[in-house]
Amino acid sequence: MARSKSPRKAPARKAGKSPAKAATRTATAPGDAKAARRTARGQRELQAVIDRKDARRKGKDKGDDAPMQAGARRQPERMPAQHVAKPGHEADLDLAPRFEAPDYRGSGKLEGMKAIVTGSDSGIGRAVAVLFAREGADVAIFYLDEHEDAKETARWVEKEGRKAMLVPGDVRDPAFCNRAVKRVAKQFGRLDVLVNNAGFQLHAERLEDISDAHLQETLQTNVAGYLQMARAALPHMEEGASIINCGSVTGLFGSPKLIDYSTTKGAIHAFTKALASNLIPRGIRVNAVAPGPVWTPFNPADKPADEVGEFGQDSAMGRAAQPEELSPAFVFLASPVMSSYVNGIVLPVMGGPKG
Repeated sequence: MARSKSPRKAPARKAGKSPAKAATRTATAPGDAKAARRTARGQRELQAVIDRKDARRKGKDKGDDAPMQAGARRQPERMPAQHVAKPGHEADLDLAPRFEAPDYRGSGKLEGMKAIVTGSDSGIGRAVAVLFAREGADVAIFYLDEHEDAKETARWVEKEGRKAMLVPGDVRDPAFCNRAVKRVAKQFGRLDVLVNNAGFQLHAERLEDISDAHLQETLQTNVAGYLQMARAALPHMEEGASIINCGSVTGLFGSPKLIDYSTTKGAIHAFTKALASNLIPRGIRVNAVAPGPVWTPFNPADKPADEVGEFGQDSAMGRAAQPEELSPAFVFLASPVMSSYVNGIVLPVMGGPKG
């Protein structure tokens, strides 16, 4: 009878000793390891140089953080801590936005042309209307209810030797858009440029804080208003005409407290590209400008005063732009002698990337 084998016993371990672990091999030649140590030592030396410079600079080098100035005249760097009631009147601002562009010399880039600029009672719209007039265009000033501001814009357009037409109304209403554009086309004889600039912005801490009425106000003004104005204008536009939409940095990068507004600006960018492709057979160009922070009644009519006082400081240039720093971009896109081969772009005018 075969004997059964008893299982082997594991060799006894000496007290206090753990099982031996397999050694981890390093597949590096001695020369390579030496070179690697030398490189690491060199990197630490480079780091030490920068660390010493940082230590010397700390607390002293405030000039590096100063807001950037790169224009023909020095622009304001700090905004007043002020809150105003909507829709926001330019005349109520403690710091008047700069729209005059006194160093800009017109050269007939829009000579004899007829333009509509929505939201041109103040801010970017006013600055655009003034430069359009300086370049030779008659301008229809579309606005909501800011009559005194709109009259001031008209005064500046006429000061440039061009005709101004005041058109109050609500771009959310398609019937108004149709009626108003027809009146402008009849009085001016034709329509060459439409600038969609009217907008609504209201911050909210959380998405749940945006009511249905708030959401619809933003969507109907910023998206439907743009589509309706373009639809009303196109029957009066011919080859060589152009549409310029006002987008935003928020449409490119978003904004945590402007969720609905950012959404509409992204939609405007997409609308610009889609309509540009659609209108190629008709010879009508469509482009957009995407501004960064700009000092207009828009933000004081939205944010609390303390936040308005810091407006623009987180931009790449460390300050908000003035409207006169934006308006030449609209002239460029409107002028067939400057941008006849520019179509479907979203032109960022936001002071550069934030590093």
